[in-house]
Amino acid sequence: MPETPETLPPAEDYSFSRRGRTPAAVLATGGWLAALLVLWLVLQAAWWLVLLLALPVLPALADLIRNPLAGLRISGSRIEWFTGSLTGSADLGELDKVRFDTRWDFSVRATLILRSGQRIRLPQEATPPHTELDAEFQKRAILTQRHHFTAF
Repeated sequence: MPETPETLPPAEDYSFSRRGRTPAAVLATGGWLAALLVLWLVLQAAWWLVLLLALPVLPALADLIRNPLAGLRISGSRIEWFTGSLTGSADLGELDKVRFDTRWDFSVRATLILRSGQRIRLPQEATPPHTELDAEFQKRAILTQRHHFTAF
């Protein structure tokens, strides 16, 4: 007999959160700034070139300073997520399936596909590891799909 939400025992609420100031973010930002310092002081690069190369690190510095909280919560009937000032939610009963796309940088993006056909992309910073999230949807008998290295 196939498992349906009615035949499964109720799954416990699931909660995930993370901060913007992670060791990886500190290391990557520090590495980029150190490389810029070497460019400027040792290799004597032009100041405008160093300034131009410093622009991509500004959002990372802002995240390190603000240390924003992002997360996701799955209760008995809803999924809710938040990141900074962005929040969203959907009823689990509205979900047709959840699609996990592995991208070319090996990150995995999660997309909620509603019965109406609408797609809701979960924010990357609010999404737990895909194996953990997939297991939580499986506990709730929600269909999940994996797609590897698609262009779109």
